Amino acid sequence: MSTDQKQYLWWQDGIIYQVYPRSFQDSNGDGIGDLQGIIQRLPYLQQLGIKAIWISPIYPSPMADFGYDISDYKGIWPTFGTMADFDQLLQQVHAAGMRLILDLVPNHSSDEHPWFIESRSSRDNPKRDWYIWKDAKPDGSPPNNWLSVFGGSAWEWDEKTKQYYYHAFLVKQPDLNWRNPEVEKAILDIMRFWLDKGVDGFRVDAMWHLVKDAQWRDNPRNPEYNDTMATYNQLLPVYSTDQPEMHGIVAAMRQVLDGYSERLMIAEIYLPIHRLVAYYGVNNSEAHLPFNFLLISLPWDARQIAVAIDEYEGALPTDAWPNWVIGNHDQPRITSRVGREQALVAAILLLTLRGTPTLYYGDEIGMIDVPIPPEEVQDPQGLNMPGKNLSRDPERTPMLWDNSKNAGFTRSQPWLRLDRAWHRDNAAMQENDFYSPFALYRRLIQWRQREPSLKTGSYRPVYSDHQMIAYIREAPGHTAFLIVLNLTHRPCYFTPATISFKGVIVVDILPELEQITVENSIDLSGDEGLIVRLDEWKPK
Repeated sequence: MSTDQKQYLWWQDGIIYQVYPRSFQDSNGDGIGDLQGIIQRLPYLQQLGIKAIWISPIYPSPMADFGYDISDYKGIWPTFGTMADFDQLLQQVHAAGMRLILDLVPNHSSDEHPWFIESRSSRDNPKRDWYIWKDAKPDGSPPNNWLSVFGGSAWEWDEKTKQYYYHAFLVKQPDLNWRNPEVEKAILDIMRFWLDKGVDGFRVDAMWHLVKDAQWRDNPRNPEYNDTMATYNQLLPVYSTDQPEMHGIVAAMRQVLDGYSERLMIAEIYLPIHRLVAYYGVNNSEAHLPFNFLLISLPWDARQIAVAIDEYEGALPTDAWPNWVIGNHDQPRITSRVGREQALVAAILLLTLRGTPTLYYGDEIGMIDVPIPPEEVQDPQGLNMPGKNLSRDPERTPMLWDNSKNAGFTRSQPWLRLDRAWHRDNAAMQENDFYSPFALYRRLIQWRQREPSLKTGSYRPVYSDHQMIAYIREAPGHTAFLIVLNLTHRPCYFTPATISFKGVIVVDILPELEQITVENSIDLSGDEGLIVRLDEWKPK
């Protein structure tokens, strides 16, 4: 079936936007964002052209890891609102023509979840085997050498029952035992609860952690570890993650979703490409979108990125749909990683590559990581490994809406401090500035959404070197587009030996150059990226 005839699903031809609810909009003046705040800002997301909103966890939680430690999978944390607020949000998102994706956290619960309270109560409790309990070694040490992502051993001694329990993350986040069928049934029932409400899918947290090695073997040491890294990276997690049995679990989750109409599963998986794409499953029977973090993990280098794009495209299973991400709540913001100028080049790259793009709130206005003084650090990753600058607080600071008090985020003290330049650089000011990051994002999204070649067309690499990347997006029967990106601060010159072309620049980081005709060569300034609508082109 040709591209112009094929019907694409909403998550294939739309754009996903991650909302970190604590930091998006506070509606009641307590300094913390909430569900009613998200409702207030839906017109902004519509204006930007967003198709789906992914919301980080909103469930009841002690907030040891800001919602990723869940004490009730079927409720709403009171600070965020009520279930009635959630139902209103879901209704209004749908009324606005958008979709709502929830975070699902199946690897671990809070230690305050009733399941774990029961499990911890005695060795013969019916829920004991819902979590991972192991005897100490003869010398009293933990069962193996596995480490916690947040620092230290991943095993915690329980004095009452004289065993260790396993926690891949915080001590207060005990891992569920996915080798127990009752655990799988309970989580699948939770999925059905939210799907019955009408949510459009899930982003599944820490998917590759769910199953552990049945023999509990020690992880090998990482020969590339250095002292700047998180202590977790001292070992290679070959036995504590990405086990073969994972794929049966992902397929079972997919079967639940397939029982509903057009529901999406995104999988959070930090793995090399060829292991990542295995999570699409045989005949695409597992995750719809195993998150592709290449643009986060790679150095900002034209040659490396060009090779990685080709490697990813080549590794995708038949009919698997690609996706791209440049930021999330766990990683430094794109503007802080590559600088303000190159962050605009990254925007063009994200929104013109083949597949579904995911934006992180605030990236569309160029928000940066905000320095959080040591005494104000709240993130457990930063608190548990001080001195390594590993806190995730800097990329989670409140959205900068306007130049009113606290950038329009809250009437009171925000839970994290704001970027110091909020009064002169914010969403309201950028909406009326044709040269702003927001204006570029909006133009890119508009072009992407109305042109089949940019939305769902094929990807054809054209050229790359130590400065630039160039590729063509095309769909049968529709206008093709040439994208040329300079990933450096110095000028570069695109004179491809493989194609001849003629066209008009329709989007450029330098808007003054839009509507200029180009033919067979383009001179790019440093930090310039552009899209050419091709009137004609052919391979040489």
